[in-house]
Amino acid sequence: MGDTVSHRGLRLIADAVLLASVLAAVACSFIRSLPAGTPAQIELARALGAAALLIFTLEYAVRLWIAPEQASGRNGPMARLDYARSFLGVIDLIVILPGWLALLLPVSTGLIELVDLLALLKLARFAPALGLVGTVLRNEARSLVGALMAMVVLLVLAAGVMYLLERNAQPQLFDSIPHTLWWAIVTMASVGYGDMVPATAAGRVFGGIIMLLGIAIFAVPTGILATGFAQEIRRRDFTVSWQAVAGVPLFAGLDAPRIASITRLLKPQSVPRNYTIVRRGDPADAMFFILRGAVEVELIPQPVKLGPGQFFGEIALVKDTTRLATVTAIQDTQLLALEVNDFRRLMAQLPDLKTRIEAVVEERLQTLEEAVPKLRNADKPQADPPA
Repeated sequence: MGDTVSHRGLRLIADAVLLASVLAAVACSFIRSLPAGTPAQIELARALGAAALLIFTLEYAVRLWIAPEQASGRNGPMARLDYARSFLGVIDLIVILPGWLALLLPVSTGLIELVDLLALLKLARFAPALGLVGTVLRNEARSLVGALMAMVVLLVLAAGVMYLLERNAQPQLFDSIPHTLWWAIVTMASVGYGDMVPATAAGRVFGGIIMLLGIAIFAVPTGILATGFAQEIRRRDFTVSWQAVAGVPLFAGLDAPRIASITRLLKPQSVPRNYTIVRRGDPADAMFFILRGAVEVELIPQPVKLGPGQFFGEIALVKDTTRLATVTAIQDTQLLALEVNDFRRLMAQLPDLKTRIEAVVEERLQTLEEAVPKLRNADKPQADPPA
């Protein structure tokens, strides 16, 4: 247990250092942009930028090195390549690569400030909600592209018509269709800077029509995104129903009142593909039942796949130890989580269910012992828990 607490503490420290580095990089950008910075401020900016860049580089190298340990069923080079190509891996590289290039190549001051601000992208690692935005954009990409094309067509047509209406009255402003595109953009967006205003009656009437069309055309992508967010949130935050719990084979044969009591204890959880649900060595706080999707348990010599109706995470709860294996979703998966306190209370209330779970635990341990000797002692302090 001491190793678990230490492991968790080190992770919190690492997260705190990374967040502090992001703030340092942003502060460096702010200081660099001051029009009359003092020598002390300039030195502070250099120190903050260099420290943040070194920490981000070290983080990227460490994540690249340990990628095989976090990837289920992947060899070293492929696991590292998967991390490098992942969304967070690309962000990590984007943050550090321009910084090193700025040190090696002559660049303008403004570009250096922008490079420092790229550190804000690393907040995606600490804000899981940003993943929801990416998922919605990916799901609605075709619809959004269609809406964007309609906007571009309307912009070009509006600029062309306004050019024909105003070129004689205001040749200095509406001297070409490309110049008139600026008027079309600010008019459709209902910004209206006032630097290009139609003078003819026909131009003003047409401008009013474009304003109304602009409101309508911007409502299209807004509606697409709103619908996409609603669908994704509804998919993730599914409701635990009596029928869903009764369909789990482990609960087969239980009467309706017992299933109803179990339903109140289970917490719904949706995870995307390639999401690590539990990691070997972490404290065990729940067991999980799979409603939809599939997961992969990283075992030696061959990973094990689990699907709907199956469960995992019970060994660590029954044996009162840390997680013995890393489990990763290989599809978009819906889970039911039974927290450790509810698990123990349920085992005390339902001896038959406890017997079933313990039988599964013994069967799985016996299978694992064939690959890893002395697995039954994995929960003891002197042993190294294998899976």
